[in-house]
Amino acid sequence: MATAYIFTLQPTFTQGLILGQASIFLLLFLVLKYLFFDTDSSRPYRKASYQPKVEPGTDDNNIVLDRVELDTSLKDGAAESSEWLNVLLHQVLDAYRVKLRNGLPGLDGDEVARQRVEEFANRIRPAGFLDYIKVHSVDMGSSAPRLSRARVRRHLAAGTDPEIEYDMNYIDSVSISISTSVLFNYPFASFARLPVSLTISLSLFSSSVRLTPPNPHSPHPTITLTLPAPHSDFTLDIKTTSLMGSRAKLEDVPKLHELIVHQIRRVILEKGTWKVVLPGLASVSEVKEDVKMERQRGKETEL
Repeated sequence: MATAYIFTLQPTFTQGLILGQASIFLLLFLVLKYLFFDTDSSRPYRKASYQPKVEPGTDDNNIVLDRVELDTSLKDGAAESSEWLNVLLHQVLDAYRVKLRNGLPGLDGDEVARQRVEEFANRIRPAGFLDYIKVHSVDMGSSAPRLSRARVRRHLAAGTDPEIEYDMNYIDSVSISISTSVLFNYPFASFARLPVSLTISLSLFSSSVRLTPPNPHSPHPTITLTLPAPHSDFTLDIKTTSLMGSRAKLEDVPKLHELIVHQIRRVILEKGTWKVVLPGLASVSEVKEDVKMERQRGKETEL
């Protein structure tokens, strides 16, 4: 009886195909492992030698200014000034900025703000997907959203309350620079990590805002703020600079920028409604229960 051998001294076509595929996979594994991935788990993060920074260009500033001039040039006889509200909003944001810095000026205040943002980022990060997040710098800006063209919309539908709509423009330089690692837990835990350095900078956020006063006949009256207003869109100008890899580095990956912008827009659309509880008329737990019931009714209506 003839004996079939898998391997012989003279390779067959099948043996050559198997060896070729195995060598390709081995070469790919070595390239990823020693060029891009960082297998050293002794350090929770590795600070990149290149720290991406965002410098606003002259052309970008001109585009932003032209866009704002176009928005503020709109005239409407029913529109009212919101200057008093802009002053109040600016003071409120300044109060939060000072509180975040623990009332300290200069570099000491910057360090306090950086540590608090880093602590918050690591508290909400997905531990199985991202390594420790190191925040290198935080710029909280110095401006505030500016509201204009307040319009009171009455009798939108039978039985509805009047609503107030604003045009909002927020022009500032808000940025954060971080570094972390994406964890790969396959085929086993802590198999490899991909170092990532990232800077996100916001220069313009423009949207319509709807303010709904409390309904006196509601069991739990609240002031509702919706951003953006229903049936409207918003403008979001974000710059990202990124650096990925350990030894071989990929700079400013377009897909990463698209992913970040998409996630930010999704969060704004999903979390863009805030309800302000009126003291003595409702509690936070009661309003949360009302919001949960509204979402359930919305899902049932879609079905």
